[in-house]
This record gives sequence, C-alpha cells and structure tokens, in this order.
Amino acid sequence: VSPYPLVLSLENHCSVEQQAVMAKHLRSILGNRLLTKPLTDQPLNQLPSPEELKYRILVKGKKHTPHLGQLSKTGSAASFSSSTDLEDLGTSSKNTPKRDPAKVSSKLSQDLSELVVYCRSVSFSGFENTNEKAPNEMSSFSESDALKLIKDSGKLFVRHNSRQLSRIYPSGQRLQSSNYDPQEMWNGGCQMVALNFQTPGEQMDLNQGRFLQNGRCGYVLKPSFMCSSSSEFNPENTGGGPGHVPTQLTIRIISAQQLPKINTEKASSIVDPLVWVEIHGVDIDNAKNKTHRIDNNGFNPRWDCTLSFQLQVPELALVRFVVEDHDHTAKNDFVGQFTLPFTSLRTGYRHVHLLKADGSSLSPATLFVHVKVARRGVPIKTVAERMATAKGKA
Repeated sequence: VSPYPLVLSLENHCSVEQQAVMAKHLRSILGNRLLTKPLTDQPLNQLPSPEELKYRILVKGKKHTPHLGQLSKTGSAASFSSSTDLEDLGTSSKNTPKRDPAKVSSKLSQDLSELVVYCRSVSFSGFENTNEKAPNEMSSFSESDALKLIKDSGKLFVRHNSRQLSRIYPSGQRLQSSNYDPQEMWNGGCQMVALNFQTPGEQMDLNQGRFLQNGRCGYVLKPSFMCSSSSEFNPENTGGGPGHVPTQLTIRIISAQQLPKINTEKASSIVDPLVWVEIHGVDIDNAKNKTHRIDNNGFNPRWDCTLSFQLQVPELALVRFVVEDHDHTAKNDFVGQFTLPFTSLRTGYRHVHLLKADGSSLSPATLFVHVKVARRGVPIKTVAERMATAKGKA
C-alpha cells in the first residue's frame, strides 16, 4: 500500500526454540526487505527518516542487553514479552503494584533479538536525561497511563516524543473492542496510536482523517513546534505559546446532494438531515455545532447555515463533517461523515464527499460548503513545505 517502512510489533508467547523458528521464517519470507542491521556503522544519534527506510520492514520487540548475561543460541534470562505484560511494567499507575520482571520474564532467542534494530521495546523510566537515551528505545503505554502523562507532564512528553517512539494501546478492559480518543495522544506527540480497527466510529474516522495527508502513505510529519527536544509546547496550555496561532474558521453549510435512505425496508422512508461540524484538537479547540434539520429531503436539502469556530492550535486540529437523520423518538441515525486535517482544508466553495461508517465511499452523496479562514501570527505551513525540510524526526 505504501513504500514507507512497516513496523511489526510482535506479541511473543513462544519458547526459545519456537522464537528461533519465528526468526527463520521472518528472514526467509520477508527476504531483503527485513531490516536486520543499522543503515550505517556510525553511532546512532537520531532515528533514520521514513524516506531512508523505504520498502523496509522493521521488527519491534525486546532485545538482549549484554549486562543481563551471556546470550547463547538457546537463550538467556533476557525478557521478550508480549505487548501487554512486561513491556508496560514501567508505565503502571501508582495504585498498581509493580511486578517483578524476573518472575514474569520469558527467555529470548538470540536469532529473534538480532532482528530488532530501531524499535527496541523498553519499559518507560521517566523523563530524566531524555537526550541521553538511545533513539532506538521505545516504550508502550496504556491509554490511561499515556493520558496521565499528557495531563501532568505534557511538555516533557512532547520532548520525549521528539526523539523516541511511543506506542499507545487500548485498555484491556475494552471488552467490546471500543476505542479511546486518538487525538489526545497525537496532541502529546505520540506516534504509534493503536486502535481497534475492527470497530468503526468517531475514533476510526479521526484516524482515517489524520492520515489522509501525505498521499495516505501512513506517515504524517508532526508540526515543527513538536519536533525539538527543547520544545516548549504543552497541549494542556491554554494561554498561548508555541503552536498557538489564533485562527477563525467559518464554514457555511449550503446544501447536500443525494443522501441515501436509512430505512431501506420502508419504500416511503425519507431522511430528515442535519449536519454537525466538529473540531478535534487540543482541549481548548474541541467544539461542535450543528445546522437545523430539513424535513423529508435527502435529494437536495438546503441549509445555508453558517458555523464559526475559534482555533488556538490549528496545526493539530481535525475537522469532521457528520450528517445525521433526525429522529423524534430515538437517537439520530448516522448517514455519513468526512474528516480531514484543518491544514488540508481549502478555502472557498467545496464539495465534501461523504463516507460510510466503515470508511468506504458513500458516493454520490456530498455536502456543498463554503470555507473561510482568518488568522494572525506565523503562517501555517503546508504539508509539502514541512515534509521538504524534515529528516530524522520522531
């Protein structure tokens, strides 16, 4: 789908012998696309860019460290854990007693360890001496632990994520495979924000919208104010600072075209559409507003309704259009949606091509809108301008 690097995050519950079999299969099946050694012999000061890793497949997992003992072909006491146990020892909440790594560790095959190059899983040890940590060390955080770090130490987490990769995963208590809000994690600079892809809804809409940029290649460059190890950006800051460019977004919802029937079993069923416009960004920018409803017209409803939003950190914001069928006696039915980054919005008269709940096209259903943006301060760079100057940023 994309020429940019694919990261395999292994959840490994295998014996040492079977880990060696895993490594053998990875090498034989993936061939020269599997990255088995660093790109250069030079000391690693920063991660290579996605451009430098094109067409390569990276393995993320535990890696043997010499001080844990001599490693033989049959394994050692070094741990290679699943993504939901050992890897998260350092990120537990204060109320959860830490487990003894020696009691829950499994042995690690040297063959599998050798395949881990730029994505070595380690327990999070705090924000001290961030610039001294190896760039290839990355930690996984549960959604609750990540959110706590963002709320309590947002600026430090942003700095950490300018150099290290962070992976966020859904809580194990989400028994119905529901999802958390990925926007909060992106606000903190987290890169691998893992969702339950089998569950459609607002969170997956945001994920799809976030990665519309850059040709849908799976990689989107963070704003420049989040890419420095000395960044002063704090997603919880409401009083200005880096990234704050007060911006007025005005969207006039003019009309819609060919909205589908929701109740297909009833031939006379016609939608009563209304449109929500939502802003998803830092906390101070989160907002939503809606038009009035139009009764019994899904073919060419016309609203001519103007909605305005004040954005403080527009480069992190997503804009989501949602069409609903008004229901007098129950929750409104979802008709279609489209989500895109604020920086991808084009001003003037535009057609918004709606998507179904699963993210596929709802063609020919569209919204006709007018977009106006007024801002002051530093100009917001386009995606192309930022990608042209990017290298080695996490």
